[in-house]
Amino acid sequence: MSGQVNRRTILRGAGTIAVGLPFLEEMSGSASFACKAGESDVVPKRAFNLFFGLGIPSPLQQEGYDGVLEPLKPLKDKLLILRGVDHLRADEKGINAHYDGATAAFTAEPPDGEAKAGGPSIDQVIRHAAHPDGLPSGMVPTLVAGTFFRRSRVGRYVHSYNMNGTVAATMQERPRDLFERVFGRVDHLDGSDPRRQRLRRSVLDSVLEQYKHMVGTRSPLGSTSKSRVSEHLDRVREYEQRAYGVQARMAGAPDTPDRSMLLHGGSADPGGEGIDLTVDELVSEWRLMADLYATAVKMDRARFGSLTFLAAGERIRLKGDYHYQDRKLFAFDDAGQRQASGSKGCSHEWWHEFRENQANEALRAHAHLKMRELAYFLQALDGPDAVDGNGKTILDNSLITISTESGDGRHNDVQRELSGVFHAITGANGRFSTGQILDVNAEGLDVYNTVTEAMGASYRMGPKDRVHQPTHGLLT
Repeated sequence: MSGQVNRRTILRGAGTIAVGLPFLEEMSGSASFACKAGESDVVPKRAFNLFFGLGIPSPLQQEGYDGVLEPLKPLKDKLLILRGVDHLRADEKGINAHYDGATAAFTAEPPDGEAKAGGPSIDQVIRHAAHPDGLPSGMVPTLVAGTFFRRSRVGRYVHSYNMNGTVAATMQERPRDLFERVFGRVDHLDGSDPRRQRLRRSVLDSVLEQYKHMVGTRSPLGSTSKSRVSEHLDRVREYEQRAYGVQARMAGAPDTPDRSMLLHGGSADPGGEGIDLTVDELVSEWRLMADLYATAVKMDRARFGSLTFLAAGERIRLKGDYHYQDRKLFAFDDAGQRQASGSKGCSHEWWHEFRENQANEALRAHAHLKMRELAYFLQALDGPDAVDGNGKTILDNSLITISTESGDGRHNDVQRELSGVFHAITGANGRFSTGQILDVNAEGLDVYNTVTEAMGASYRMGPKDRVHQPTHGLLT
């Protein structure tokens, strides 16, 4: 081994550019990666909330991995599926559960107005416990991103909240904005438009000299790590091309894709009446966001935050063939199959019409697609390029909480709609008993407080005079 490199080493360039490095052997105290579980320099605490819209009706959850959860099956040993989680305390009369349930996701509390949650989210409780004096320099404090299409209230799509219930970070909805949030922005001295300049150069050009040093003859790295650094920066450049349409500057780089044509901002939620999307448009946008987010985590640029795949009460009319592995599972045509336009032709109506004794074919296909896309993100943190100092992957070591807005979807019964809300968590470096489906039948606050306590947080979510009932079945 040529030397030792700090886990938080980053390459810095002009403006606010900061490009992190993947984990390298030189970041560990020994070549064998020997460490104690929980050592922050080798296995940092990470907590991310992964949200998907509309939910999975409780009867479908009972089918386990034989039903709509099938895409999660390859990861079943790394997930703990929780059934019977109750968010009834989040109900507010006069406000439907799309909003109440979505705001309760990861907070277990009702909303506090249109732009606040009733308390902090899981990731922020853990963040403040692990870093009471602030995160190490060079990190994005909280990274919030996602692809979503319903905006009437912030709680529908933002899922990371500060200790006082305010939004922990601005939502990054466009791939370019997410890239900029992670990698920074180049400010040019000639007064020209930075966005126009960005089309002609890569942000990696700003760290070129440091990159040459890291892979050169005087580098503190061994040959294996040099190769990993080179591959990592190639991957960053690839994502940059996908996000910005920058022309390739390195041999072998992929062709520049077309710029995203999806609607964003208010135009993507025109009065709640919905927008038309193809499966390819939705999946391509999401996977670019998921890749960028996963890269930020692998670079150790982000340890806390949330990622959203379709907001609560989503308003999309999806169309196109849906395949899983080598099978065609469904042909989406929400508006045509519903024979309706506007909001009545959107996918959320399948949830309002869910019935246990019916096939619910369209709902099942939508839910299955959601699980496939969540699995895509999780698998991005589980590969050979995502290995921590203890030899486990980032997925193994991190706490990733997965949840949604509703346990049923029908507005006419709050008890049913806010009970049985789907949850799953990862192992968090052996803290939680993955590889099983557990019927916890517990209030969300008890589940969440059990999780945060296991992650080292003493703060108790919910009312201070409430008696906590630990859900011990979660723990190893």
